[in-house]
Amino acid sequence: MNIIDTMTDPQLFAEQFSGDCWDNWRVLLKAFYALPLDDVDLPVYEQLTARREAPTTPFKELWLAIGRRGGKSQNAALIAVYEAFFNDYSDKLSKGEVATTMVIAADRKQARSVFRYIKGLVDSCPMLKQMVLRENTESLELSNRSVIEITTASHRRTRGYTCSCVIADEVAFWMTSTESANPDKEIINALRPSLATLGGKLIALSSPYARKGVLWEAYRNYFGKDDSKRVLVAQAPTELMNPTLDREVIAQAYLEDESAAKAEYGAQFRTDVESFIGFEAVEAVTIPDRRELAPARVNFYIAFVDAAGGSGQDAMTCAIAHLDKHTNKLVLDVVRAVKPPFSPQNVVAEFCDLFKAYAVKRVIGDRWGGDFVQEQFRDRGIQYTPSEKTKSEIYAELLPLINSERVELLDVKQLRQELTGLERRTSRSGKDSIDHAPNQHDDLINSAAGALVNAAQVRKFIPGLPIG
Repeated sequence: MNIIDTMTDPQLFAEQFSGDCWDNWRVLLKAFYALPLDDVDLPVYEQLTARREAPTTPFKELWLAIGRRGGKSQNAALIAVYEAFFNDYSDKLSKGEVATTMVIAADRKQARSVFRYIKGLVDSCPMLKQMVLRENTESLELSNRSVIEITTASHRRTRGYTCSCVIADEVAFWMTSTESANPDKEIINALRPSLATLGGKLIALSSPYARKGVLWEAYRNYFGKDDSKRVLVAQAPTELMNPTLDREVIAQAYLEDESAAKAEYGAQFRTDVESFIGFEAVEAVTIPDRRELAPARVNFYIAFVDAAGGSGQDAMTCAIAHLDKHTNKLVLDVVRAVKPPFSPQNVVAEFCDLFKAYAVKRVIGDRWGGDFVQEQFRDRGIQYTPSEKTKSEIYAELLPLINSERVELLDVKQLRQELTGLERRTSRSGKDSIDHAPNQHDDLINSAAGALVNAAQVRKFIPGLPIG
């Protein structure tokens, strides 16, 4: 059976996929597997892929830049089931080896989304259900020496597998920075050899985001390119792929944030988002092997705190910096980060001990927590002053300090990752804002940037010293 047969067979998945709303998806899957396209299909194929020539051989990779709620996950699940259940790889497998269909996402919670669709398809079909030998919340082991399992986006964890299919979910939101522990390009490059033995399929899907990362590169290199016989890229707004979605939902999204809606539902890569700072600029001001500097009496230290509640996703962080009187450089001395879960009172006590070692009597911090946070520090002899500047304003002031190499950063990997992962966004009014990318964090760099930027204005913190 080919994949279109599985979509339309009443004993398989016709109940879910036989409706007219799946017509455009059927055309796309026909093209991916090089099944014949009729005269009605060809204009749709051209609209989705910007290609003019019908494919004659199956593709190895399918990159889907499709709007939210457009049916990406359901069709990715269908491909995963088709590749795992309807193909026999035993003649290519060594003894003890299995063909793995891997569902990979930024985290396990997200990967389970596609896996639930896979489970739903299998559970709805008694014939397929009989092939399942063992199952748990993250894997299905089949009687034909195939396994479907989920994993997280890591170039190390994905090595060593023999894959028949890889589903890379929401790939536009994987980390792209070369300073990341798992850059998206390295993960994809690690997966391709895993697919080589069985001639497997790579299915990468996401609503588009910024003009960077592996989805953008695939789009730029292969979209509309008839000469590409290995990689097929499709781009389509939500309404084209899922005409059943309430249009009011999309209209409301455009009303609230047009730029975001163009990406989320219109499947357009954002032009208002760009990287805040390059890796080379950060590397130029990072002092190799300097993890922390001991306190010195000659320095006047500035501390900054990014508070957190201890039970969410955010870490509680602090940083200490000073202005070197001889070199006029802004030196980052120490950073601390405590990941949840934690007791805020205990972390405040730990931070206060650190501040006192550097003779810091007053700290600056964000406005999270209000009087509660200020009181916790005040009870331990440290004055806590809410920052006059927003996080975005602090980052904006840090950039010229780094570009002019007036800063000395500690050689802390998390610090570099968060700094190079910052993004600049331009609103409809033309105002810029700087923040971390979706699903990422900036807790540590927020404290470091706050300490450095305030250290640049150290004179206003020293009693009796004139400003200017």
